[in-house]
Amino acid sequence: MSNPSINFLQQQAASLLLYQNVLDNNVGRAFVSLLSTLKEGNSIHCLQAYGRWFKTLAETGKNWQDYLIQQILWDDNPFSRQVQQISLDALPPALIAAVQYDLQALNFLYCCSEEQLSKWVRATCKMQELPVVWHIEGTRSHFLHQYNNWSEVLPQLAEHYCQNGTGIFSRYRALRWQKGQLKGISHPDPIQLTEIVGYEMQKATLIKNTEFLLAGYPALHVLLYGSRGSGKSSLVKGLLGKFGDRGLRLIEVSKSELYDLSAILEQLRNISQKFIIFVDDLSFEEDDEAFKSLKVVLEGSVTAKANNVLVYATSNRRHLIREFFEDRPRPRDSDEVHSWDTMQEKLSFSDRFGLTLTFEPANQDTYLEIIHHLALEANIKLETEDLEFRAKQWATRHNGRSGRTARQFIDFLKAELSLENG
Repeated sequence: MSNPSINFLQQQAASLLLYQNVLDNNVGRAFVSLLSTLKEGNSIHCLQAYGRWFKTLAETGKNWQDYLIQQILWDDNPFSRQVQQISLDALPPALIAAVQYDLQALNFLYCCSEEQLSKWVRATCKMQELPVVWHIEGTRSHFLHQYNNWSEVLPQLAEHYCQNGTGIFSRYRALRWQKGQLKGISHPDPIQLTEIVGYEMQKATLIKNTEFLLAGYPALHVLLYGSRGSGKSSLVKGLLGKFGDRGLRLIEVSKSELYDLSAILEQLRNISQKFIIFVDDLSFEEDDEAFKSLKVVLEGSVTAKANNVLVYATSNRRHLIREFFEDRPRPRDSDEVHSWDTMQEKLSFSDRFGLTLTFEPANQDTYLEIIHHLALEANIKLETEDLEFRAKQWATRHNGRSGRTARQFIDFLKAELSLENG
């Protein structure tokens, strides 16, 4: 494709029908502004506009072509949303025509390289060269790089949206619900399932249940309960590393915001990805509104169940609602006729999860198994006797035997040995 004129590029940028948000960001707006100043021919304004575009693009760490493609693949528009629910052939012809038009226009913008813009700026400002002709070598890994005519890539683009989602679900695999909205987590915990040992049955069961969810089969809400530091939370977070590229998304919801669960489910219901709502360290007080909200999600209501959403919760308590001795019914002074029924409802709440995985405290053999596994991954080379002696001392002096204690010990030992070895 030959280099288009500045005026033609302005027309293409202004005429987008569905993909306007691709340029509605710092880099895109700086690009459009640079085209305008180039057309005006004012050398000072042109240099200033080039500097703004240069800086905003440099902050992304991408070249112009990679950045533009990323924005197209992330874009949330009527086509990218509807194609996740309806086959490409069933979409309205007018919508398909609009997408093809926009892709052709964006294809022209893609072909306007950093070198071409630098050349225009130098010509406008009558400069032999700019101080720096900045260019970052791109990966060229996206399928859009492989086509000269982007209007031909609709099937591949539709498949990408179905697999990876759009908007925030395309940009982030881990999210949190905060103050009534979903927010992406830029740096989620990188824990991998291979790092978690000692609870193989629990791990295998959780993986299998998650695979049911991803395959579209009935899957169960899960309660992971047991001793502190046993890896319950890490096991849930580690699912992203295994299944994130298959459309799994993890949404962290604090106990204080569980009353929003119904609203969260409605946002996720018609999304093509699969979601785990992760509630860490779950327990309830008497008459807690969050208890009622979670109960509705686990048991269902008149509203149809969202088949792409599960709740995975961790707790140190088997009975999630705190119970005191004075709560137990005493017929002589209780005002409630069926008080035992009320107490049993509280105690049986955890049963509503469908699947309960128990994490017992680690014995010495399990603890040392975790130590050896983590030491191997950390490339720590100590004699077995020395490693085990240090690990036992650490557990005695710190938090007892657990997966968390083992991780803390290995991290400390690795740093210590690195310093000793210079």
